[in-house]
Amino acid sequence: MSKAMTHPFNQRRLGSSASIFDIYATVPVLACVFVEIASPLLRYADSDPVTGAGASAAGRLQGMMAPRPENKTFWPALAAITLVLIIRNWSRLTLPPHLKWLFAYLALAGTSVLWAFKPDFSSSRFVLEMLIVTSIVLPAQLAAPTADMMRGVFLCFAFACVLNIVFVFNQSPIIMENVNLGYPGYFTFKGLLGECAAIAFLLSLHELLYSGWRRALGIVVICIATYLMVVSKSKGSLGLSILAPILAGLSLFIGKKMRLSPAIVLLPIPICYALLAGIVGNLINRISWYLYGNYTLSGRTIIWDFVNFEIARKPLFGWGYQSFWLVGPDGPSAVDGPGWVKGAPSAHNGYLDTMVDMGYVGFALLVVFIFTTLFAIGRLADREPARAWSLLTVALFVILTNFLETTWMHGTDMMWLIFVIVAAEAGRHWQPFHPGLSEPMHGEPVIAVQRPGLRRAWGSDRFGRFQKKPL
Repeated sequence: MSKAMTHPFNQRRLGSSASIFDIYATVPVLACVFVEIASPLLRYADSDPVTGAGASAAGRLQGMMAPRPENKTFWPALAAITLVLIIRNWSRLTLPPHLKWLFAYLALAGTSVLWAFKPDFSSSRFVLEMLIVTSIVLPAQLAAPTADMMRGVFLCFAFACVLNIVFVFNQSPIIMENVNLGYPGYFTFKGLLGECAAIAFLLSLHELLYSGWRRALGIVVICIATYLMVVSKSKGSLGLSILAPILAGLSLFIGKKMRLSPAIVLLPIPICYALLAGIVGNLINRISWYLYGNYTLSGRTIIWDFVNFEIARKPLFGWGYQSFWLVGPDGPSAVDGPGWVKGAPSAHNGYLDTMVDMGYVGFALLVVFIFTTLFAIGRLADREPARAWSLLTVALFVILTNFLETTWMHGTDMMWLIFVIVAAEAGRHWQPFHPGLSEPMHGEPVIAVQRPGLRRAWGSDRFGRFQKKPL
């Protein structure tokens, strides 16, 4: 038998079934179902029955500090299932480079407990993070190549959107100072509903590339998701859900023509922004005025000034993993924060929060992890451009959202969870595909089969091998 056929990755291809169901791919989907549906519904049951909001701001902050009972039960159970699966298939488990960087990032977070301002808070939050990441990443690497994990994730978000329609129709919007802030659905905050709808919208775009009921369902979910983003007044999610697929498509197209990874194609954007911001000076304030009608990004720049000051106090390794915000009345944010900033749950910027938690070293590891994940997605584009475009779209949405919200390595946050799932999915396809051993991911988009022009535009010459009839 040839060396290619004896490789563990290709043995999985040979022995895999064409069925969608796969126990290894099911574990990450279960994590998604818990974070998107089960856990928010349990929180909603503890909140106001009309608006879905907590009784008070203090109560909501206390709830964010204390671990939820369902987290104490679900994640250890899912991790135990993962452990059993890994023990049974340890010899088959391989990790691509970008996932190794993810675990390096986690290793630093765990080590930071040693110097954390509140080691007890930091350690408990780190343990939860480890359970989440390992329960998603490791089983996904053992899943059969024919198992469509992302379809299960799409169905999860689609069901969440349909369920939220029912809640929105039966609740009143959040009103503050006679201003309609939008509907939260069954989430604790209207922004979470907007993010959920945006992810559902982006995953639905991939469904449009298929025929039959998949395309029909994708159209329905797109309509529902758009409606939810509008009624939740999530302007950021709505705008980024339009920008992300365009940017992903352009980067893949340019990368294919220039033989570059999308990670390299996208790199000039932050560099140009940094140069332009240095020249203009108040660029972020001007952008804020056009987006929000104020010069502070709805108060974010005030928080950022404070966080930058705190980063300068411990620049190398930070204050410890999640040991800065929401660690009690004697915490750094509560003691040093000016005015209303004392009660903020985060910096509303995932990159600044990474630096304040784990310093510049942790920030460097995060950047490498993101960069290598984009590189892994670009590698998938060589043989499955539609799937790569879908993954890159979601990844870019999360990357851009973190400039306004904090989600990187942030517990059970849905945005962090979906990025880990995207990274795990890209990792499943890291190994090169050897033709003749098996079929690729089952159910190629009809657009790739019936439209040679698009196929040539992507440069995907290998599609012809996987079709019953030549083009």
